[in-house]
Amino acid sequence: MIGGGVHGLSASWHLAGLLKAKGRGADSIVLLDKKAPGAGTSGIACGIVRNFYRSLAMTELVHLSLEIWESDPEAFGFRPAGYVAAVPKPQVNDLIAIHGKQREVGYCSELHLGEANCGRHMRNLYSDFHCEGIEAVLHESKSGFAVPKKTIEGLTQKAIKAGVRILNGVEVTGFDLQGDRLQAVETNQGKIRAEMVILTAGPWNPRLWKLLGLPMEIEFRTPGGLVERTAMWKYWQLREGTIALDKPFLTNDGAVGPVIHLDHTLPLVDPQSGEQIDPGPWGIYWKKEPLGIQGGGVPINLGADAEIEPYGRARQAIDAGFQKYFRAGLGWAMDRFKEPIAADHERPNGGIGCFAPDNYPIIDFLKSNVLMIADSNHGFKLLGAGREVAHWLVEGPRRVLAPFKYSRFASGELHPQSNSPFPWN
Repeated sequence: MIGGGVHGLSASWHLAGLLKAKGRGADSIVLLDKKAPGAGTSGIACGIVRNFYRSLAMTELVHLSLEIWESDPEAFGFRPAGYVAAVPKPQVNDLIAIHGKQREVGYCSELHLGEANCGRHMRNLYSDFHCEGIEAVLHESKSGFAVPKKTIEGLTQKAIKAGVRILNGVEVTGFDLQGDRLQAVETNQGKIRAEMVILTAGPWNPRLWKLLGLPMEIEFRTPGGLVERTAMWKYWQLREGTIALDKPFLTNDGAVGPVIHLDHTLPLVDPQSGEQIDPGPWGIYWKKEPLGIQGGGVPINLGADAEIEPYGRARQAIDAGFQKYFRAGLGWAMDRFKEPIAADHERPNGGIGCFAPDNYPIIDFLKSNVLMIADSNHGFKLLGAGREVAHWLVEGPRRVLAPFKYSRFASGELHPQSNSPFPWN
């Protein structure tokens, strides 16, 4: 296993359990991380768990992932506080479709349509919430958020207890390939022979892809039947931050409320200065955390190449441009944020996300004994991907993973796209 984020840890843990049940040594699983588990994307994520996707395949996989979160919420630091998406008219049909898919798989949610109904629902949660121009609200009751540090610690302990050996400070430098089969992994500590290799390295996956001799540009078939050429991977600067508050961010009845996702087409204006921050469409999301609120906004497209070192955990500086954007969005949404609020909090946020051409995961074999979990920055929402991969390796192909095959780009079997300004919805 290469990469100690949520997918590498989850896949290791579940695979060890399946092998042990079949009488095979779980200690044959070795997880390599060039630093330590959680040192990359998983360690500084917002930790949001939600099912806000146009793709039925994603809806099913998130539903399976929720089972893992619910299996030990204390160990994983999971808070099932819910998730609310509030959107303008261009996204109404998206939410209707998403709600239908959620009902199809049994994922609990309620849909509110029309500005009046949306406003009523949101003000029942927060009396100062604004819904001017908001035409649809989707409220997922079982979704929520996790504390990344707790999640990594919980998964690490479960993997170790199952027999997985975790080797820190081991960086992959190459692969010993013979035809379509990998013989050994080359590292800064020497060669490791391997029967099977699973790549779960997040934004570092493209480097491993290149080391395998795979193409950095591909041809894919569009839904209209056209064949286009594009970069295999693209990077986005994830814009996230934290604001410290004098009072806890709670609902009308004093509870920890749901994660809130708000998109709009109106220009985004600073409520204090009147300055236009963004012409629109824009979007933000936020949730309570111990020191105040943490959230994010629409990321910045960095193209096919980006410098990802040092990763976000090492970058403490506040992104003043994003904090201005975030505060303006919060000020539009809720009266309590219209006046100057407490200071921006310095802590690792954001990072750089790596996406496949259609912004959906790739979970597939790249060589006869090399499988990749490339989540396209869907992270915590797909905690169940590791479990499904483990079952695939031991028991055979899994129906729920079939839509994430690499060959979909050539065949045109792409996932549906939404009208959200966020690339991952």
